[in-house]
Amino acid sequence: MGFNCGIVGLPNVGKSTLFNALTATQAAESANYPFCTIEPNVGRVSVPDQRLTALAELAKSVKVIPTQLEFVDIAGLVKGASKGEGLGNQFLGNIRAVHAIVHVLRCFDSDDITHVEGSVDPIRDAETVETELMIADMEAMEKRFTDREKRAKGGDKQAKLEVEVIALVLEALRDGKPARVAEISKEQRPTFDGFQLLTAKPVLYVCNVDEDEAAEGNGHTARVAEKAAAEGAQMVIISAAIEAEIAQLSTAEEKTEFLESLGLEETGLAQVIRAGYALLNQITFFTAGPKEARAWTVHDGATAPQAAGVIHTDFERGFIAAETISYTDYVDLGGEAGAKDAGKMRLEGRDYRAKDGDVFLFRFNV
Repeated sequence: MGFNCGIVGLPNVGKSTLFNALTATQAAESANYPFCTIEPNVGRVSVPDQRLTALAELAKSVKVIPTQLEFVDIAGLVKGASKGEGLGNQFLGNIRAVHAIVHVLRCFDSDDITHVEGSVDPIRDAETVETELMIADMEAMEKRFTDREKRAKGGDKQAKLEVEVIALVLEALRDGKPARVAEISKEQRPTFDGFQLLTAKPVLYVCNVDEDEAAEGNGHTARVAEKAAAEGAQMVIISAAIEAEIAQLSTAEEKTEFLESLGLEETGLAQVIRAGYALLNQITFFTAGPKEARAWTVHDGATAPQAAGVIHTDFERGFIAAETISYTDYVDLGGEAGAKDAGKMRLEGRDYRAKDGDVFLFRFNV
């Protein structure tokens, strides 16, 4: 499992339509009224990667297993969620469990689909959700601060560290900024991460537009782009309606022709995956052999043993070395044997940091 993203947003912005299209299911009911999604719906999609196909052909693999991305469609949020309004408590609990937030913003006008606020304004909508998350984080941190401050005065070293971090978080939140912008040191990071703050999660803004605006966007998406750039967040423009149509097409050729007819080069799913990987600092490594070719996801900067641990904890625990071939060398030299003959297979140790596209064979002893 690579990572999971919670799809959030106000009611009637296209969350469930997008979820259904991305996962090619109808697990989430789409309807023109708030809270049509009551329980979080979970869908997994295979991450498309042409490199895996190429490796499988060279290794003559019987099975091809891509890595997967998990989407969680979470009930729509309204003002007052932090106080339990609407499905607020449930929303906040579900969003706390995901790695990143995919924030769907309505960037299209329609007389047929009502907007909970009565008008289309993606910046206002984004701020509505962000405000509720910041309020929830602030209340949680203020309660924790009171408790930890008492312990810190009693000489509790861990409590003292928490008080220092909480003070930095509250400073950002009270200034109207998410917790992720707080200046947290490397030493403080484990404590900060342990708080599981809602506004510490990275955000990907997904601008849902009409079909004829999917290629270039519109005035609404331009404003969202400015907001994302200012926050260091990611932003993509897609049409949930187009994604729904693509999901119904059976062949790659049909999908390509359909996209080309709209002036698009790739699906919204591909955009979301690429942005998600960038958002969470993920890379892909591969294993390839006669039985299977498989893609694996690990955080950028992971060591060879940590990458091995993604496959099985025993691989990390008993790690000896990693036979390593870059994807380019593997393909250019006709596979594992050709790469070895050309001296392009390297034996990497415990300190080696995995690179995107590495093809590994791990040696271990347990």
